[in-house]
Amino acid sequence: MEELKEKILKEGKNLGDGILMVNTFLNHQIDSHLMVIAGREIADRFWHYHPTKVLTAEISGIAPAVQAGVFLDAPVVFARRVKSITMPDEIYMRTVSSHTTGGTADLIVAAEMISPQDRILIVDDFLATGKTIEALASIALEGGAELVGIGVVIEKSFEGGRERLAPLGVPVEALAIVEKMEGDQIVLK
Repeated sequence: MEELKEKILKEGKNLGDGILMVNTFLNHQIDSHLMVIAGREIADRFWHYHPTKVLTAEISGIAPAVQAGVFLDAPVVFARRVKSITMPDEIYMRTVSSHTTGGTADLIVAAEMISPQDRILIVDDFLATGKTIEALASIALEGGAELVGIGVVIEKSFEGGRERLAPLGVPVEALAIVEKMEGDQIVLK
């Protein structure tokens, strides 16, 4: 996806310690046009797996997941970080470490949102260590759903997330792959 790669190289910033800041188009301000293109591309790569639901993590995964859901004609479920009073008692929950916040984050999905009839496509903004996506996959599988694939906007291949997810046995697609970041230089595959 050339437009995405151009944005990363022009607007992305290496904050050190493996952190890529893309706040101007993905993680704080959202480039709506770019997310439509990203969602269509993810949908194009996974439509033949016939996903019935898209699963993502709150917050930054929602924009690309919703766009993919539009093109797949599939609802989007996002794992919340806090259990709201509107959520039923029966939930699936995982706690993952967050590299960007330096702490942990909860991923909470109401059990009624995932069923054994579902074919789940996970869509997220980043694939870095793979811990968040692995937790989302665990939630989907606990709900009895079939995991059919993982689509991400940006993969940081140097953090080993793809290898962590390999045991899931599903295709992993990234729209842009960052091979390394050194100083002001961001190197894309």
